[in-house]
Amino acid sequence: MPDFSRIPYQRQLSGNPKGCSVPANLREATEAIAGVSPYLRGPYATMYAHRPWTLRQYAGFATADKSNQFYKQNLAMGQRGLSVAFDLPTHKGYDSDHPNVIGDVGQAGVAIDSVEDVKALFQGIPLDKVSVSMTMNGAVIPILAFFILAAEETGVSAHALTGTIQNDILKEFITRNTYIYPPRASMRIVRDVFTYLSAHMPRFNSISISGYHMHEAGAPAAMELAYTLANGITYLEEGLKAGLSFERFVPRFSFFWGIGMKYFDEIAKLRAARVLWSALIRPYVKGKIPPLRAHAQTSGWSLTAQEPLNNIARTCIEALAALGGHTQSLHTNAWDEALALPSPESARIARNTQLHLQHETHIKHIVDPWGGSYFVEEKTNEIQRQARAYLKEIAAHGGMLAAIEAGIPKQRIEAEAAKRQARIDAGEEVRIGVNHLINEKRAYSPANLQHIDTSAVIRNQTKRIQQIKANRNNERVQQALHRLSEGCQHPKANVLALALEAARHRATLGEISYAMEVVFGRYRPTKQVLTGLYAKHSTMKKETEQVRRLCVRFEKQCGRRPRLLMAKLGLDGHDRGYQVLASTYADLGFDVDLSPLFQMPKEVARQAVQHDVHVIGISSLAGAHLTLIPQLIRELHQLGRSDMTVVAGGIIPAKDHDQLHQAGVQFIFGPGTIIPKAAQQMMTYLLNKHT
Repeated sequence: MPDFSRIPYQRQLSGNPKGCSVPANLREATEAIAGVSPYLRGPYATMYAHRPWTLRQYAGFATADKSNQFYKQNLAMGQRGLSVAFDLPTHKGYDSDHPNVIGDVGQAGVAIDSVEDVKALFQGIPLDKVSVSMTMNGAVIPILAFFILAAEETGVSAHALTGTIQNDILKEFITRNTYIYPPRASMRIVRDVFTYLSAHMPRFNSISISGYHMHEAGAPAAMELAYTLANGITYLEEGLKAGLSFERFVPRFSFFWGIGMKYFDEIAKLRAARVLWSALIRPYVKGKIPPLRAHAQTSGWSLTAQEPLNNIARTCIEALAALGGHTQSLHTNAWDEALALPSPESARIARNTQLHLQHETHIKHIVDPWGGSYFVEEKTNEIQRQARAYLKEIAAHGGMLAAIEAGIPKQRIEAEAAKRQARIDAGEEVRIGVNHLINEKRAYSPANLQHIDTSAVIRNQTKRIQQIKANRNNERVQQALHRLSEGCQHPKANVLALALEAARHRATLGEISYAMEVVFGRYRPTKQVLTGLYAKHSTMKKETEQVRRLCVRFEKQCGRRPRLLMAKLGLDGHDRGYQVLASTYADLGFDVDLSPLFQMPKEVARQAVQHDVHVIGISSLAGAHLTLIPQLIRELHQLGRSDMTVVAGGIIPAKDHDQLHQAGVQFIFGPGTIIPKAAQQMMTYLLNKHT
């Protein structure tokens, strides 16, 4: 007798049962078939029953050698693909020995300076058998060149490589901020990657269009969906302009979604994405419409530092939502990522969460478990309707590139983030352990948090860079770099092919990036504080009014309102927190200055002195706090302004608090802090200090 639990189950409805009235949206959904356009019920006919989703863990830290060991352990324990995380200097096109990267090297990912680092990263890993996903956008050219060359020098041809390069530069200008060059020059690079990979790497995906970072920055489901698909159409048209046929590159597009705790919204979002993408690309397709290909990652923003073991449950719920929406690969976050980089133990639990779902439940044997659910089908339609409205707005601005240059998507997302923070602070949006069922007595302090010794990584990387430069033919390197710069000035030249030539001669990542920068320039964004949104949507009227009264009292006492400089130090581009804080404190009665991104401590100290601020608020999410914040305080001392109050917040482990307090940090506010309460605490201190 067959095992019926293993037969793909796909519920269908032919017509209406006698005496029953079936809503139109439900009838259409239940008559849809998985694997058939518009792919509402899944991109493949048998879904996970034939091939389970790919387990991926986004990982990389410190040096290539250490990351390589971690990758091998994960592959041995059931992981089927690698997702490489790079450190911020690599993202921004700097070598590890650059003076502006101190504190960031090896912190948020692996440090890569040359092809030798990439060879070490994948040493002993069969690149013709393991799929490799690389989350890289700004420095996509040198990283791809190193990857291709590393494979070639270990006996694997480019044609055999499988995986994905993110190459999604548009979302960097909307949220993530790991860009190097201006938007239009960056689009030239995207086009050249499409062209080269289409010709030489037919099994490798040339782009992963990411909504994840928009989700993390505060975009609701429909907004994330619309902006991501709009980016996708922009890339599609860019490839067509380059002379590529639709069939040569668009079917290899993949999409990357963030999955949060709004369970049904996330299921519906992924279903709606396939339907909308099918509709958007229909005018470009001559034959069969290819399905939208999806990767998903559970939310990092939803993780909390309060009772962090709760995050294991959150990640499992989010993973279930991603699978209910038919993601084809999945990354599950570790529970301690609200505190530090994930430890090996927490990463193992995160990976095992997927293994539990894959092997201990029957969800992989059912094609579309939510198909025919009135609520889910209506939610899918609702998100489609909302997304179409956002798409219409983008079209009215002349397309996504023009909208990005006008700042429209960024402003919309930042506004939503401020509104949501107001709801969380007021307790209207429940977060267990943060604003509901708070356990004041039990403090949990993990003992095995990941710690990266940045100084040691810099020493290691600097030594490798020096060895490479000592053993190469520098004349040939400079000639290759010169040809790369010349190629950037000629639209028909392919910058990836030219960078590959430079990499063969052992040019470093920083050298390749700079050879392009001298032609394209380096992008410098402007920042502004959005005001009125938090105040409008907050119901904490009593608490916010108390803070405003304290600000008025301070103004009477000191002759001016309390002035706050919000800043991020180093290369950390995660700006949701400091944007929300700047907007909120402005609404609470502070004068707020917003420092540009990517400032070194000396630059922030000078800005603070120039604006004569009372408080400097540092938001840190990239692990560089122990290096950069004490350096900022030393710079203030040298400028004679040790009287300024320094406050820190973000991902700062409790074990680091004493060291920061000893360095001169007055307050440290972790994730989930209720902003009006923190502001009241800070104002009480300032009033006493300036009495």
